Amino acid sequence: QGQEKLSCNPKKENGTHMVLCELGNPMKAGAQITVDMELSVSGLEDMGDAITFQLQLRSKNSPSSSNASVTVTVPVEAQAEMELRGNSLPDTTVLPTSWQGVEGSRRLEDHGIKVEHVYELHNKGPSTVSGVTLRLAVPHQLGGHILLYLLELGTEGGMNCTHHPDLNPAQV
Repeated sequence: QGQEKLSCNPKKENGTHMVLCELGNPMKAGAQITVDMELSVSGLEDMGDAITFQLQLRSKNSPSSSNASVTVTVPVEAQAEMELRGNSLPDTTVLPTSWQGVEGSRRLEDHGIKVEHVYELHNKGPSTVSGVTLRLAVPHQLGGHILLYLLELGTEGGMNCTHHPDLNPAQV
């Protein structure tokens, strides 16, 4: 009739993690009970898209054929919110209208004003993430003329990067 808290204890048996809960002692014959359980399981990042539990009701009384087990499959869904932050250094650049690049020069200042773009990809959680791909499109040409001369691309934090084919074509 009423609600009671269960006394549950974790146990490891033959490499299997178990949680044993005492439902009632003694329990009257023909008693019907409903049990709601909340389990907190960590380390599910590599479990795939579901986790399976095996539930079994056992009696301490004489052996019974009603000790059958039930398999319960619960879907696992990782949730993570990604945030991309970026800025340019300097934040504003004005090119003189009469400026001309020096053809064939290997000096940086002959190719324009240096502008550095920095992007940070943040995981706001709550889950961890792996295998994230960030594609960044940079307009490097406009009307057949060089708009931005892509000099170099760098990463921090153990990321892999695929370089743009037009990266530093004059080897400045």
